[in-house]
Parts: sequence; structure tokens; C-alpha cells
Amino acid sequence: MHIQEWLATVPAVSVYLLVGLVIGLESLGIPLPGEIVLVSASILAATQDHINPYVLGACASAGAIIGDSIGYMIGRKGGKPLLAWAGRKFPKHFGPDHVAMAEAKFEKWGMWAVFFGRFIALLRIFAGPLAGVLKMPYWKFLIANILGGIIWAGGTTALIYTVGIVAEPWLKRFSVWGLVAAVLFGIGSFLLMKHRAKKAAAAREAAAVEAQAPVVATTRD
Repeated sequence: MHIQEWLATVPAVSVYLLVGLVIGLESLGIPLPGEIVLVSASILAATQDHINPYVLGACASAGAIIGDSIGYMIGRKGGKPLLAWAGRKFPKHFGPDHVAMAEAKFEKWGMWAVFFGRFIALLRIFAGPLAGVLKMPYWKFLIANILGGIIWAGGTTALIYTVGIVAEPWLKRFSVWGLVAAVLFGIGSFLLMKHRAKKAAAAREAAAVEAQAPVVATTRD
């Protein structure tokens, strides 16, 4: 069966549920490729008439908002020990460097770290739980959560769907490569944020060593 014929048999409901579930779990704090799934589904909607982009965007937005809210409640109840446990279980995603970077963003941006964190792959899994751990007032969190969830999920869906419509003839001929490109784009953005986290961690360590140097010298004198 040709790939295009096979894609036409994929039930729309299963696509909506998959997108909402993956984005919801990622927003809750579980490291999953939510952006990759959303981009891939948006491209699929552009090439398959039975998948409604408005419903897709709504499901993605709902998953983002609900997942972040659950993550907030878990973080508020679990506190710092929750981050320490997550760091031991998922060191590549919740290691000390990643947590320190996320906390720095929250200190700088406040409630808008939740909003802007929705657009940054590495911060997306931290926004809800960390806001709860830091005891951010829920009304502030909720405003940023709703705005970020709708604009990120709805905006991503609309952008990729529009581009997909324009490129529909090409995507129908090379649909597999279109999906592969979407996956590579998502992976690339994640690796870029991971690199930036390591770079920021190295800068913090250097600053800490420099700050301690005068103290050591004074003690020796």
C-alpha cells in the first residue's frame, strides 16, 4: 500500500487523542517529543482532508493547559525533593544544570517563564512542576499557562498547516520525507536547547569559582 493511501486510513480521532495525550504528558513533566508529534500531525492534517486542523489545535491546546496544571499541582505538593528525585531518575532531562537554568529563567521572568517556556523545548517540561515547586500564585500561573498553551499549540498548528497546504503537492509525493523533516526539526531544536543548558551551566560554574577565589585568598592571608 502506498504511504499516502495508508495515511488516509488513520482515524482522525486517534490523531487528536495522540497529540493531546503526548503534549499533556510532556507538559506534566514527562520528557516526550510533544513538538515533534504536533508538527507531524499538522503536516498530516495538511495532506489529509479527514483531519481537521481546528480540532487538532484545540486538542493540542487542551493537552498543554491541562498537563501544565497537573504538573503545577504535583510540583506544589512534591517541592524540591520532587526535582531531586526526577534528577536521579532522568538525569539527561532533570539534571542539576537543567534545573538551575530553569530556575534562573523563573527568577528573571516570573510568571512569564511559564508562557515563554511553552516555546522552548527544554523548559516545556519544567514550566508546570517548577512553578508549583516555587509556589507561584496559581492565578498568575493559570493566566500564563492558558495564553502560552493556546498561542503555542494553536500557532504551531496554524503555521505548519499553512506551510503544508502551500507545499501539499510536494508533500503528497514525498510524504515520508516530510514527516522525517518534521522529526529532525524537533530533535534539532531539543539538542540546541540542551547545548545551551550545558553552556549556561559552565558559565555559572566559572562565575561561582571566580566569586569564591577572593574568599579563599582572604582566608589564607
